[in-house]
Amino acid sequence: MSLHVPRALTAAIVSVALTQPALAHEQAGVAGGLVSGLLHPITGIDHLIAMVAVGIWGAQLGAPAIWILPITFPLIMAIGGVLGVLHVPLPMPEVMIAVSAVILGGAVAARLRLPFPAAAFVVAIFAIFHGHAHGAELPRAANALAYGVGFVTATGLLHLFGIAIGTLTRWPVGERVIQGLGAGIAGIGCYFLAQGLGALA
Repeated sequence: MSLHVPRALTAAIVSVALTQPALAHEQAGVAGGLVSGLLHPITGIDHLIAMVAVGIWGAQLGAPAIWILPITFPLIMAIGGVLGVLHVPLPMPEVMIAVSAVILGGAVAARLRLPFPAAAFVVAIFAIFHGHAHGAELPRAANALAYGVGFVTATGLLHLFGIAIGTLTRWPVGERVIQGLGAGIAGIGCYFLAQGLGALA
């Protein structure tokens, strides 16, 4: 029965993802400050799954990645946010956010054990694009500073949630569940990637 858990989990995740907006960062507007910033990463399924994957992957890699990767991402994301505020263009940001879900989910599913510097580099690159998408929303926020604090805080909490899930690796069945979750994240990323590429066509 445990062999069917990853499939069921993957199917549930895909079902939820398909009910969300195709590109979660393209919103009609940003109403407020801190609360809007906190909600933005949580309501954007593409961002949410990538952030959770960072935490899970860090847990799989162990120390020091389990703590440094979730710290690296929000810090670098803040730099990307500044680039977004300044309207510094990045190539295909929405596509790269989808690619981040594919790569990070795939890394979790494959239990990819990169050397820590390489893993940190991968996470940092994707963090810039996620931050850029959030930063582009800042000028429309009622309180830009509070909004920025909100989305960085929410991102950190999503990483912690991923780390908590990653503790399931202590048990063989838990490891299979996590690999199924990683495959589901990668699959959702493929969906968003197709949507992003379609929008560019």
